[in-house]
Amino acid sequence: MSTATASPVVPTATETITTASSRRPRRPRLPGQNPFGPLRIAAFVVLLLLAVGWLLPFLWAVATAFKTETDAASGDPGWIGASGPTIEAFTAILSQGNVYVWALNSLLTSVAITVITLAISALAAYAFSRLDFTGRKWLFVAIIASIVVPPQVLIIPLFYEMLAFNLVDTYAGLILPQVVAPAMVFILKRFFDAIPIELEDAARVDGAGRFRIFWSIVLPLSRPIMASVAIFVFISAWNNFLWPFLVINDTTLMTLPVGLQTVISAYGVQYAQVMAQAVLAALPLIVVFIIFQKQIVKGVATSGFGGQ
Repeated sequence: MSTATASPVVPTATETITTASSRRPRRPRLPGQNPFGPLRIAAFVVLLLLAVGWLLPFLWAVATAFKTETDAASGDPGWIGASGPTIEAFTAILSQGNVYVWALNSLLTSVAITVITLAISALAAYAFSRLDFTGRKWLFVAIIASIVVPPQVLIIPLFYEMLAFNLVDTYAGLILPQVVAPAMVFILKRFFDAIPIELEDAARVDGAGRFRIFWSIVLPLSRPIMASVAIFVFISAWNNFLWPFLVINDTTLMTLPVGLQTVISAYGVQYAQVMAQAVLAALPLIVVFIIFQKQIVKGVATSGFGGQ
C-alpha cells in the first residue's frame, strides 16, 4: 500500500520579500514617551508653514485667473475682484489658440518620452548592475558626471544636431533629445543592486536567459521604482519649455506650455490671462499628482528624487 506525500509549497520570490517586509518588527515605544513631543510639534509647524508658503502663490494665480482684466490690473489685493468671479480669461485663452491640439501634442510627446526613457534607463541600469564588461566602471563614472551638467549647456549642440538630421519642426526632434536621463540610470541601478542575485541564479538554473530574467524577475520586483521614475519623467517632459520653444516653430506641433505662451505674447501682457494660462498648464499635472501621489511620495522617500 503506497502512501502519497504532499509536495511542499515553495513561495515565490515576491511572496518571500513581501512576507519578510510585513514581519519587520516595529521599534517599541519607551515608557512615558510622548508621541507628540515638542520637537515633533515644531517640525509639523515648520512643515505647515512651508506648505502654506508654497500654496499661496498657486491660490493667488487661481484667484487672479477668475478676475476680469480690469480687476487684475487694478492692484486690488482682494481674492475676489470687484466684478465678481468670471471665466473670461479662460474663454479668451481657449478661443485664441489651438489649445486642444497643443494639449494633445504635450500628451503624446510626454508619453513617448516617458516610455523610451524607461526602456533605455532600465536596460542601461541593469547592464551596469549585473554585467561585467570592459570599461564598465569608467563608463558609469561618465554617466554620473553627466548628471551635474546643466541641460542648457547642451542646447546649442543639440539644436545643430537636429538641423543636420532635418529633425527641426518634427516630433522626433522634440522627443529624442529628451530621452537620455543619466539620473534615472543611476537611481534604477541602485535599486537593481538591492535585488538578491540568488533569484537570478535560480532562474538561470531553470534555463532562463539574461533578457528573460530581466523581463520576468527584475522588472516585476521593480514596479514601485519604475512607477516613480515614470511619473517624474512625465512631469519633467510636460513642463519642459525651453527645448520645445527652440526646436518647434510650427503652431500645429507646439506643446501646451509653448503654445499658450505664444498666445500671451501676441496679445500683450494681460494678467488674468497669464494666470489662466498657468492654471491650464498645471492642471494635468495636478490630476497626475492626485492619482499617483502615493507612488510620488514613495519615490521621493526611497529614490532620492528630492535631492535633485
